[in-house]
Amino acid sequence: MAESTHTTTTAAAPSRAGLEARSATFSTTASAQQAVAALEREALAASLAADQEKAAADAAKSAAKAHKAALRKAAAAAKAKAAKAEAAAKAAAQSAATASTGSAGQSSTTAATTAATTSGTTATAASSSKADQLIAFLKSQLGKPYVYGATGPDSYDCSGLTQAAFASIGIDIPRTSQEQSTAGTPVSLSALQPGDLIFWGGEGSAYHVGVFIGNGQYLDAANSSTPVAIHQLADYEPDWAVNVL
Repeated sequence: MAESTHTTTTAAAPSRAGLEARSATFSTTASAQQAVAALEREALAASLAADQEKAAADAAKSAAKAHKAALRKAAAAAKAKAAKAEAAAKAAAQSAATASTGSAGQSSTTAATTAATTSGTTATAASSSKADQLIAFLKSQLGKPYVYGATGPDSYDCSGLTQAAFASIGIDIPRTSQEQSTAGTPVSLSALQPGDLIFWGGEGSAYHVGVFIGNGQYLDAANSSTPVAIHQLADYEPDWAVNVL
């Protein structure tokens, strides 16, 4: 009887080349996953940057819109202020016309004759003459430069000009705008007369002074970029006024 032969089959061990191939496959897969993750991070960063840029643009648009609204509001306020000043100037002109004529039915000649016969009106006429002389002096200084602390005759600051002008008609007033704002008799801005001192800032704290010359105008030495000049009262309404004539 033939002896049976038992053959045991043993699985062949993986070769070195096979192991290296598997390792390379795993490495390639990991690298791909890392690349995908990197791309996802870059995409997220780009999205965040885009959101931030949009937010910044929206904020800039809102700021520009607010600025335009503020400019419109300021322009409306300036227009209203100018209208108010114009109305005040018209009221002052009507008041001056009424005072000079005495009544609507009298002619200017009759008013002048009556003024010459009364001491009260004579004083008013003298005051008017002083105002004319004052304004004539001021107009003769037009175009001269503004220099802080200057009192003339070649240059002036605001209160140096007004002091020199009143000195030219024999009236002594203090040196500074603050002191000048407390001199004389306070008058309403709606009833200004030529020759009245007008101030920006309150009584005793004025920071600028000029002289009302009639017809809704004033004359001053404003600043180093503006020589002695005439301006419209409606463009820069004062806060306070006094009469020293």
